[in-house]
Amino acid sequence: MRSSASSSRFSPSGLLYGPGRPTWLSPAVFRTESLAGLVVGLALIPEAISFSVIAGVDPKVGLFAACTMAMVIAFVGGRPAMISAATGAVALVVAPVVRQHGLGYLIATVILAGVFQIVLGALGVAKLMRFVPRSVMVGFVNALGILLFTAQIPNLRDVPWPVYPLVVGGLVLMLLFPKLTKAVPAPLVAIVILTVITVAAGIAVPTVGDKGTLPSSLPVPGIPDVPFTVHTLTVITPYAFAMALVGIMESMMTAKLVDDLTDTDSDKTREAVGQGIANIVTGIFGGMGGCGMIGQTMINVKSGARTRLSTFLAGFFLLILCIVLGPVVSRIPMAALVAVMIMVSVGTFDWHSVQPATLKRMPVGETTIMVVTVIVVVATGNLSIGVVVGSLGAMVVFARRVAHLTDVTSVTDPDGTQVVYTVTGQLFFASSNDLVTQFDYADDPDRVVIDLAGTHVWDASAVAALDAIETKYAQRGKTVEIIGLNGSSAHLHGKLTGELAGSH
Repeated sequence: MRSSASSSRFSPSGLLYGPGRPTWLSPAVFRTESLAGLVVGLALIPEAISFSVIAGVDPKVGLFAACTMAMVIAFVGGRPAMISAATGAVALVVAPVVRQHGLGYLIATVILAGVFQIVLGALGVAKLMRFVPRSVMVGFVNALGILLFTAQIPNLRDVPWPVYPLVVGGLVLMLLFPKLTKAVPAPLVAIVILTVITVAAGIAVPTVGDKGTLPSSLPVPGIPDVPFTVHTLTVITPYAFAMALVGIMESMMTAKLVDDLTDTDSDKTREAVGQGIANIVTGIFGGMGGCGMIGQTMINVKSGARTRLSTFLAGFFLLILCIVLGPVVSRIPMAALVAVMIMVSVGTFDWHSVQPATLKRMPVGETTIMVVTVIVVVATGNLSIGVVVGSLGAMVVFARRVAHLTDVTSVTDPDGTQVVYTVTGQLFFASSNDLVTQFDYADDPDRVVIDLAGTHVWDASAVAALDAIETKYAQRGKTVEIIGLNGSSAHLHGKLTGELAGSH
């Protein structure tokens, strides 16, 4: 992903160029970051306007959110080169607030959501992302590719016929131009050339200006126009908390995706807190809030961006494009942006994951979780719901798999006075019930030894199962000795044994 001219100058955090110097001071990096930011800024315009429509607010509310989110997160976020702006997921969450209570309550919701995100980030919620398995991540990426593609379909329906050759031309340009040079991002070249063609030839096709009126002045800070009462708090709190969770989840998934693409790590806790700060600032400036934006982040990263400069410039260029160059930007054909997003969707989809050879090697459970994640995300249009469902499904599959890995073997002494049971595997809630059934309570000799050196006792359910085994033998006048417990297992067993009556 990194160009040969600059890859050796990147620190793992994407911050330094040479000894103590910012990366973007490199002329080559500055050019790459600036051009990538410009492409993203252009791509943000129709997206932000569309999400404003979903949320039921004026287009400038979404555009201002995109500007402020990107510029603020560039300083306070934990993942360099990641783009945060108004998103569809956030728009869906806050739309009911606008419909039922108006714009003032939306702004208050955004600010409160930012506060929640700061608290959740400080509490370490971001660290829970380590429990998202690879199969869910692959499903998430594939679903994203599908959503990015299907989101372009409305722009290809009931449109003048020149739209179709323009889209094809844009795709061809983006495929062939990198063979000539990679100094300028191919998406930017496609946007400029298609715009020149449509304007010069007078071709009547849908343009960015048809999506909504661009703002003509800078956003002004202020406080939400709502009564500061307990009733207002009770109205906005559920929506604010839902927005905070959705925003953190999408941002963490985006950050993790960029980590994988760039072979670098990022500070997820800082990113979660940064999202909160960015949303508070966005709310103060009258924006609708947002979170990590995967489609635009993919454009940014695939354009070669690796630092915070591209993120900041995406928001800054968007502001300039809307306010200063609004009439010019309004004439960009939607066909150009559709072509860019189609290329991004194709590049996002993990084609290797659906190759027959890969599917044949992968365990059925892993493939099932990937497919379920894709189906849920595409059906709901919500990446967060798909990740939650996929992760829960993966946990169930894992628990079932591990539960069947517990093995019990027995050896009876030649004189028939003692039997030794050797248990291997993991003892927890899913495997403990099977454990109880693997002993011959009626026919075993009077002394029973259970060797747990090859296992680990994880929870109270496992301790309760061991107590149940001892009880069953005791009812027959037989004694049980448990040996081989490791340190933590012995501590848990010693603390809970005999105290769990009625729990098994």
